[in-house]
Amino acid sequence: MSVTISVIWLIVAFVLIAIGLVGSFLPVLPGPPISWAGLFVAFISKSSSLHLSTLIITAVLMIAVTIADYVFPPMMTSKSGGSKMGSLGATVGLIAGILLPIPILGVIICPFVGALLFEIIHDPKDFNRAFHAALGAFVGFLLGTGAKAIVCSVFAWILILNLAKNWF
Repeated sequence: MSVTISVIWLIVAFVLIAIGLVGSFLPVLPGPPISWAGLFVAFISKSSSLHLSTLIITAVLMIAVTIADYVFPPMMTSKSGGSKMGSLGATVGLIAGILLPIPILGVIICPFVGALLFEIIHDPKDFNRAFHAALGAFVGFLLGTGAKAIVCSVFAWILILNLAKNWF
């Protein structure tokens, strides 16, 4: 494989990993699978010396985190006495938070506010229950999103370390 094509493959790998990292926060993009696809692209390029064992271990990690992301939010919402409305509110809050002019703050605060508002809409008579349910939905959301972001960051770090080892 020529050097130019190898560099193009590596650029594609980094772009996929970056999109995956963004996808960790956006519910419409499956972050870890996209980031793992970046590792796979790097694996097939000749500029990387990623081992098949690394690819298999990261695939298992990616699958585990993707499954956990579907389990944590409803589990935490349920444990805190919440409804599906709380989980939906956390997702709506996240999308709203991304659109705010201060995205980092919005991504942290808005999922909780969204969960709280949706829980209040679901049961307007019991604010205390709605608050605890929203807190549970928010914790579940943070666990899932945090795990995805950490895994995507680890995938990026694996690629960077691998390339640094090969090039320097």
